[in-house]
Amino acid sequence: MIKVGIIGGAGYIAGELIRILINHPDVNITFVHSNSNAGSKIIDIHTGLIGEANLVFSSLYDLNEIDVLFLCSAHGYSKRFIKTHVIPDKLKIIDLSMDFRHKDCAEKFIYGLPELNRNIIRKAQYIANPGCFATAVQLALLPLAANNFLKNEIHINAITGGTGAGSRLTKTSHFSWRNGNISVYKVFSHQHLKEISESLNCELSKFSFVPMRGNFSRGIFATVYTEVDLSIEYATEVYLNFYKKSAFTFIYDKEPDLKQVINTNKCIIHLEKYGNKLFIISVIDNLLKGASGQAVQNFNLICGLNEKTGLILKANAF
Repeated sequence: MIKVGIIGGAGYIAGELIRILINHPDVNITFVHSNSNAGSKIIDIHTGLIGEANLVFSSLYDLNEIDVLFLCSAHGYSKRFIKTHVIPDKLKIIDLSMDFRHKDCAEKFIYGLPELNRNIIRKAQYIANPGCFATAVQLALLPLAANNFLKNEIHINAITGGTGAGSRLTKTSHFSWRNGNISVYKVFSHQHLKEISESLNCELSKFSFVPMRGNFSRGIFATVYTEVDLSIEYATEVYLNFYKKSAFTFIYDKEPDLKQVINTNKCIIHLEKYGNKLFIISVIDNLLKGASGQAVQNFNLICGLNEKTGLILKANAF
């Protein structure tokens, strides 16, 4: 069994990570760290795990006792953690913050988008897990970027559920504000734009990104369009060829619904052509393919396991 530890175990992302790992056939969770919840049962915070997990949050841990460490704390904490701890030579680390996603601060970390870097990830020790918006948008555009078809401005509109803001209460995540409401934020300036531009090898100036807050709990529904000189038949062939070996990304000939991906590690992509514009829909679960599910996908790759192990999760029936 592969021994794993989790730092920052109380948030939404950590809860989903625990849910996957306790059912993973090759994993033994050695510790789940949380200073604020030390001594409490995991099910006191992640109540959906009742009957599945007997773990207790700990404030103490030994990095020498594990093979893989997941860092699930707030942005900025992972860098401090690495600098203030002696990291065992063979310890593998998967960081779910944005601390090491960008090329200018990646250090030894490999950007963990399997559809882009699968072969490199297999040989890596440290993984920077992608952001949720970044995952949905990159998967929508990677086949075009790989074939040098991204020549013109790229327009992105993407709406995310309330869990995208994390578990700490803020004015814009409060139920009375979010319910029955929708709003834009960080227009043209969202922090995920930099990793998107780096992975697609496009200038930041090409992207016009309008992120939106939705009044639902989880999921990202992204629509993207750009001018390309391709027929819909050829564009579809390009996407099918690019993702033919993908474990979780699927090209769908109908307009997808968000519920098709909720509680799964899937990304569903749909293409349409309007005049000279290629219109792309990309849908993911922000907590799974956009975070914890993708982290386990990366875990499987760096540990030499089948990429799908532990990730055959079922979407809501309706």
